[in-house]
This record gives sequence, C-alpha cells and structure tokens, in this order.
Amino acid sequence: MTFSKRTLLALQILVAVVALGIWHVGSSVPIFGVYFLPKFFFSTPWDVAARIVKLFSGTLIWKHLGITLTETLLAFVIGAGGGVLIGFWFARRPLINAVFDPYVKMANALPRVVLAPIFMLWLGLGIWSKVALGVTLVFFIVFFNVYQGVKEVSQTVLANARMLGMTEKQLFRHVYWPSALSWMFSSLHTSVGFALVGAVVGEYLGSAAGLGYMIHEAEGVFDTTGVFAGMVILAAFVLVVDGVVTAIERRLLVWRPDTAGRNG
Repeated sequence: MTFSKRTLLALQILVAVVALGIWHVGSSVPIFGVYFLPKFFFSTPWDVAARIVKLFSGTLIWKHLGITLTETLLAFVIGAGGGVLIGFWFARRPLINAVFDPYVKMANALPRVVLAPIFMLWLGLGIWSKVALGVTLVFFIVFFNVYQGVKEVSQTVLANARMLGMTEKQLFRHVYWPSALSWMFSSLHTSVGFALVGAVVGEYLGSAAGLGYMIHEAEGVFDTTGVFAGMVILAAFVLVVDGVVTAIERRLLVWRPDTAGRNG
C-alpha cells in the first residue's frame, strides 16, 4: 500500500496531538476525583512548553545546548568514521577478523555505564570523557552494519567485476562501497540517538554544563517540568540531526528506489 508524504505527515502530527491530549487530560482533569497523571510526577504540556520558551528566551540554554551538540557531533563523527573504516578492514581481511573477533565481542559486551566513570578518571570532567562514552556506543553499531554490508556483496557480481578486469580500488568504489552504504546509513540513523545518549549520560554522571547537567539539576530539586523540558529539547535535537543524516543519505543513495512512502 502506498500513501503520500502529506498523509504520512498528517498521521505523525495526529499521533503527537493525541499523546499531548492524553497528557493534558491526565494531568489537568480529575477522573472520579483522581488525576491519572499527577502534575508532581508528570507536569503538564503547557508548563513544559512555557519552560522551553523561557529557556530559549535566555542565553544560558545556548551554552548548555552548544556543549551537548559538540559532544554529540564529535562522538558521532569519530565513532561512525572508526566503525566504517574498521568494518571495511575486517570484512576484507579474514585473518584479522578471525583473530580479533572475540575481543571485539567482549568489548561490545562491556556495560557503558561502567565505562563512564573510567573515562572521567582518564579524561577528566570535560567534553572528552563524554565523547569517549558516545564513541563506544556509536562505533559498534556502525562497525557491525558495515561489516555485514561488505560481506553481503553478491559473489556473482564480484566474479563478473573481476572478469572485467576491475582492480581492488575499483571493486571498492563500484561494488563494496554501494553494497555497504545502505547498511551504513541504517546504522547512522540509530547512532545519532546513541551519540546523544552517551553525551547526556556522561553529563548526568559528572559535569558542570550541558543538557544532561540541566536535567540532573532539575531532578535534584524535584523540578519535573525542568526534566520534561530537557527531554523534549533532546528529542527535538535528535530529530534535527537525523534529518541531516537523511538528507545526506538521499544524496548518496539516489540510485535506490524510494520506499519511504510504502508500507507492507
């Protein structure tokens, strides 16, 4: 079944309106004398919106947002770049892959929350400890997807390309790279959120600035409105960065059929 982008956008907006409506009714309208979503625990949509407007009318939010943005982008670029390069290297070097495979799996299994204090001990409370945590989240997602994308290359296509006399450099450009791109961008969409998670968790555990720090400070004084305002800002930030990744994906994958408007 196909549907237009306008229909899709309308349905997405409808979901948001329904969710906000349930939130508003649950926190503002008593049902049989009981609030389904008490203000103390959930605040209200209007209070959260007013807090966001108040935050952006000042200057302090821009400092916190800039720090979190810097940490997220650095973690995303370093983690994704490393995942792409090493994923290609492992896929094209079976011996290297066989030797390091158990170590990669062990490193991926390490709980990131345990690594956060270690990074702070090594790198201090500045941005680099948060970047390092974000890199550990992004790297493995991209690495495994790129590795799988290269391994999924059709052996028939490879054989035909070699029969035509393609060099390894040409194979990389015309066969391996296009095959890995779809897998890579699929992982990048997920990695945007994980890069932000790494930055915010690091700020939450130990920092003097950033959106994670703001949320932690709000929690410390039971400011539910401040916590929800911070989470809404984070969600909007992820959507913006993901939109940039989508634009780049469409630019590089113009040859791929558009499935955005298809369902089932």
